[in-house]
Amino acid sequence: MMSNKRIQELELVMEFEKVEECFKEVNSWIENVGRKRLKETVNLNDSLEMLLQAQKQFKEFDLVASEYCKRGQEALKKMNQWEDFSFVDVHSYRVKLRAYEDQLEEFCTQLDETRHRVCETVRLYEFFDKVRQGICCTEGGVKS
Repeated sequence: MMSNKRIQELELVMEFEKVEECFKEVNSWIENVGRKRLKETVNLNDSLEMLLQAQKQFKEFDLVASEYCKRGQEALKKMNQWEDFSFVDVHSYRVKLRAYEDQLEEFCTQLDETRHRVCETVRLYEFFDKVRQGICCTEGGVKS
């Protein structure tokens, strides 16, 4: 019985090493590319044209970032089996896994919030642009 537990523990450690490698790659991209690009999106431009260009660039970034989030989340799902084991020896792996999960969750939440903010800002600018055009047309008609 002890041998079976030890074999299961070793299998989990080997699986964790695969997951950890995936997380290192995901985390490296988040730290070196993802967070920087999200910070760049904080200050959106003043014109609708510039904002639409920023939205297009963000959508391209969002596709890549979402793929990294998805890869990280799939790796986490593989490790859900760890909850079924109560080995003392795997506690340190659980702590690392939780840290990876927290980092991934934080980035994915920031990505969702930025996506929503960009979309809402574009909608607001489009609305104001229509209002401005309506006012200009109304003023032009009154002057005639």
